[in-house]
Parts: sequence; structure tokens; C-alpha cells
Amino acid sequence: MSHSQFPYSRPRRLRASANIRRMVEENHLSASDFIAPLFVMEGTGVKEEIASMPDYYRFTLDLLMDEVRKIEDLGIPSVLLFAKVPDEKKDNKGTEALNPDGLMQKAVRAIKDECPNLVVMTDVAMDPYSSYGHDGIVDNGQILNDESADLLAKMAVSHADAGADFVAPSDMMDGRILMMREALEEMGHANTGIMAYSAKYASSYYGPFRDALDSAPGFGDKKTYQMNPANSLEAVKEAITDEQEGADIVMVKPGLPYLDIVRAVKESVHVPVSVYNVSGEYSMIKAAAQNGWLNEEEAMMEALIAFKRAGADLIATYFAKDAARLL
Repeated sequence: MSHSQFPYSRPRRLRASANIRRMVEENHLSASDFIAPLFVMEGTGVKEEIASMPDYYRFTLDLLMDEVRKIEDLGIPSVLLFAKVPDEKKDNKGTEALNPDGLMQKAVRAIKDECPNLVVMTDVAMDPYSSYGHDGIVDNGQILNDESADLLAKMAVSHADAGADFVAPSDMMDGRILMMREALEEMGHANTGIMAYSAKYASSYYGPFRDALDSAPGFGDKKTYQMNPANSLEAVKEAITDEQEGADIVMVKPGLPYLDIVRAVKESVHVPVSVYNVSGEYSMIKAAAQNGWLNEEEAMMEALIAFKRAGADLIATYFAKDAARLL
């Protein structure tokens, strides 16, 4: 055979029909890949669209129940819960975060009562509770590490007490996974899992999310704890460290601009890898579709299969319900 394999090699033979394409498809999406983020707020009877996230809503607890039933009925196995806290309950100590009757804790109990088989994951971070909008305790303009990690461990225990299946620390403090794992063990929560936001970048793609929770930092930025977008080795180190400290699942966040990081992390750890298809990625597709610039369904499914191709086992996405319906 000559150096050129054509005409014997014709890759188009494997693209010739829909059924052939289906037979040789390398990656597949299913509803079981998805984690559906949920925003809960105080009050009753309110479902409020998030201005910068078209078709996505904040719910009061009573209306959230209808939403979780829909999610479960679509075959989505898991929800990731975020609580929007009123300003008067915010301080620099995370006091409200540890309230056993706080919004997050009440939401966990309500969801587990309504849909006991749904896997409930909770956001463990101080920014929704912080008067400064930072992910840790602030002292003289510095975000303290060890004191913050200690508080986050207590928060994780509080969520586990309420019935959370997984706690999902999104703060990027050093050593917090070990402190959390030890605290959970000590308090009788050996079976509560940890999904660590291991490689969370200081990204501009979080803007709409901060609108959703009213959690933008009050001063400065998050670059002393969230990762530099220029770095990838550091992400692998963070993921390996979190695995060693007891994380059951590691996460890369954001998603689409970081597919290379998903692949690098997947090849370096021995636990499932999740990816967060963040608010900015969702809103870009929504806005372009609303302008008639691209096909929303096609762009959504292309983005989601890209995560699988890159190596993600799980995908936290605001498209979870739409994609599950299509699948």
C-alpha cells in the first residue's frame, strides 16, 4: 500500500447514515450525567426569573418542591442547592450559614422529604452569607484561610445534619477538604460525600450567578483564592490534593473554556470528575439564540457532549432539564 491510504481509507463511510453515525458514536449523554442547580430564596409563593439567566428562576421553598419533582421525573439524579440570603442575615462570621433552621437546611430537609431518592448536593461557601461577598472570613482586607476552612467544615456538618447526600465546597481555601472530611467523620456523617470544587478559576463567566444570589464581592476580587486562568498544572495539583484529602468527586469550573483542564484532571485522579457549565456559558448561548444567531438546542447539546468528550463524568448545568427532555 502506498503512503497515502486513500482510496482504501475513507472515513466518510462511517458517517454515511444516521444509524452508522449512531453505531460508531464515541461519547453519549444521558440524563444521569446531569446535576441540576437550584436557587432557593426566602418567602412564599414566588418564582422569580433571574434577569441575566433567561428561563432560569429563584424559587421560594414551597414552589421549589414542584421544580424538584419535575427534575426527578426527567430522570435527573441530582440537584445542587444554592441559598439566597437577605442582606440583614449576612455578617463576617457566617452566623446564618450554621443556623439549623436556615434556608439551606430547611431546603435540604424539604427536598429529602419530597423526593427521598434525589441526590441532594449543597453549596458550601461563605459568599452568600458574607457581608463582604467573599468565600471566607475577611480580616484587614485579607481572606483568612484556616479560620474560613474551620467555618466551612462546620457548615458542611450542618448540611449533613439536615440530610445532604453530598456537600460541595466551592470556596478554594487550602486544606478545607481534609478539615471537612474529619469534621463529618467526627459528627457521625461518614456516609456524606464531598464533591470538591477542586479547580475553580477566577473567571468572568460567573457574572449572572452572582446576580442570582446577590453574592458579588464587596471589595477587590477573588484572585487570591480562585485560580489563575493561565494555569493548568496547578489545577491538576489541586485535584490530586483534594482526592488525597478525602474528596469523592472533584470538579472543574468553569466548563467550556476549560475543557483541557477537564481532560488533564480526568487523567490524573481516580475519582469521578464533574464539570460546572456555569451561568455565563448558559447565558451566552441563551442570548445568542434569542438574537437568532445560533440554534439553542444544537449549541446546548454540542456544549454538553464536549464535556463528556473531554472526560467529565458529571455535568452541573442550567440546561439539565432542557437536555434531559431532548434525550
